[in-house]
Amino acid sequence: MPKIDTADFKNGVSIILDGEIYTIVWFQHHKPGKGGAVMRTKLKNLRTGAVIDRTFNAGERFEQAILERYPMQYLYKQDDEYVLMHPETYEQVSVSGSTFGESIKYLKDGMEVNVIEYNGKILGAEVPFFVELTVTDTEPGVRGDTAAGGSKPATLETGAVINVPFFVNIGDRVKVDTRTDTYLERVK
Repeated sequence: MPKIDTADFKNGVSIILDGEIYTIVWFQHHKPGKGGAVMRTKLKNLRTGAVIDRTFNAGERFEQAILERYPMQYLYKQDDEYVLMHPETYEQVSVSGSTFGESIKYLKDGMEVNVIEYNGKILGAEVPFFVELTVTDTEPGVRGDTAAGGSKPATLETGAVINVPFFVNIGDRVKVDTRTDTYLERVK
């Protein structure tokens, strides 16, 4: 296992800490007036998705977790398992819903997802950051509502609920940022 220390910290680097794999989301080198320098971090647990704050002494060493990332295609859900297929080998694997975390609400048949693997085990899967989905249910817009006039809830074809502007109607396709659950635009 390669070792890294706090000087090697960058966003996206993964380390093994307390037997868990964490990815560095944010870091800041801090030199207080007294004492040694420290590295403040926000770390995302790849298994649970939880983000924690940790402070390390400068020069502390960690095992680096080398993660492999590659695309797979989501095929279908069977019981509580989600079946994915490798696009080149056509090999199929089943993963639990927790592998996707919160973004599972945007998962659609045939969608390409990014899989994160460590030592041959799939730790996580992510839907694309931006998806286009059809609105299946929302209140009708009222005459006089303007584009800048606020928002209303809308249910998408995957079951996800987001807020959309009043002018969006059932049957419209919308572009959504899956990281923030926000409406971006109506797609023609």
